[in-house]
Amino acid sequence: MNYLRILRREHFFRVLFGSWVGRLPTAMAAVAIPLALRDSGADFVFIGLVAGCFAISSAIAGPVIGRVVDRVGQPKVLVPTALLSAAGYVTIAAAPTAHTAVVVGAVLAGALTPPLEPCLRVLWPSIVDEDELDNAYAVDSAAQEMVFVAGPLVVTLCVAVFAPITALWAQATLTLVGVLVFATAKPSLRWRPEQVGERHWLGPLRKLGLALLLLAPAGIGFAIGTLNVLVVSYAERNPLPGGAPVLLTLNSFASLVGVLIYGAITWTWEPRTRILLFACGLVVGYGMLVLVPGPLAMAGLMLLTGFFLAPMLAAVFGLIGDLAPRGTVTEAFAWLVTLFAAGNSFGAAAVGPLLQRDELHTAAANASYGSVACLVLVILGYRLMKPTPAAVQAA
Repeated sequence: MNYLRILRREHFFRVLFGSWVGRLPTAMAAVAIPLALRDSGADFVFIGLVAGCFAISSAIAGPVIGRVVDRVGQPKVLVPTALLSAAGYVTIAAAPTAHTAVVVGAVLAGALTPPLEPCLRVLWPSIVDEDELDNAYAVDSAAQEMVFVAGPLVVTLCVAVFAPITALWAQATLTLVGVLVFATAKPSLRWRPEQVGERHWLGPLRKLGLALLLLAPAGIGFAIGTLNVLVVSYAERNPLPGGAPVLLTLNSFASLVGVLIYGAITWTWEPRTRILLFACGLVVGYGMLVLVPGPLAMAGLMLLTGFFLAPMLAAVFGLIGDLAPRGTVTEAFAWLVTLFAAGNSFGAAAVGPLLQRDELHTAAANASYGSVACLVLVILGYRLMKPTPAAVQAA
């Protein structure tokens, strides 16, 4: 089986594990930082400010750091950013009542988040054969799903056994350990930036097809951000075992199953066609949320909306690698992370006022708008998303 074969590839598990551990702090941040600050007596206004500073600084700095990696290599960027990001978490943990220190720590931890996610995807072509790339991206996408399941669980464990503030120390430790494992692996040490001529100031965004491909998943991020808040309100109105967390777990489980099936298939369709197919599936799933059905049917919709998500992202990963101009691949993957996260944040922010006014059906429709936007962008850019020969990719 292909999954077993690539898992046995030299360095495959090490870089995957290092990246996974190093990404846990980002998945923990949305829960760990508010809990630690609240436990220290902070009000919700300040907590919201800090959470916003972390998210915005991370989104803005991600592509910039990715561009630096494309210039100087991976370890020279990963190690300093890990040290500074860990210092940010430590600053918050050491002085949770000092507002200025907390804001500085949040900006430092967010802006200097080690770019493990884009760095990992740049390495896959050097670790697996070309015909195994779909499998590698599928495992990568599945691991990403598990990051956002495991992150909150680590915070829960820290709170249950110790205190909320220990989650911040755990974030600092996991950041350093993950980067140490990843950046000392041979594929990361051997990877060299591509030497190109004059670089365009827009980097990978100068290619319209790639820009549309990077922007399309932001629509799905918007839908997911809406869903994350929507299910909390839904569970309050429709009591069900386990409440909102169970619905989100079903969504993540279906996504995991979907991407494992995706990676096991030998595809004859082009990546852009697969992305179009999965985008259509997401429109159907999120569109049906407008019905706001009973708990059993809602559980089915969680499975449907999740099933197409990770496969679409896996196909997007592969196509980004094919479309990105030489010397911009890391930055291109960093833009994907930033735009997806931005869409997620906007979706969560947009749905809140609707739920406050008890407009549940309108709030559910919000998610469908994001999925439709994704599909429209894929359709608009379909012809431009066909990879060109390497010679044409020169910067």
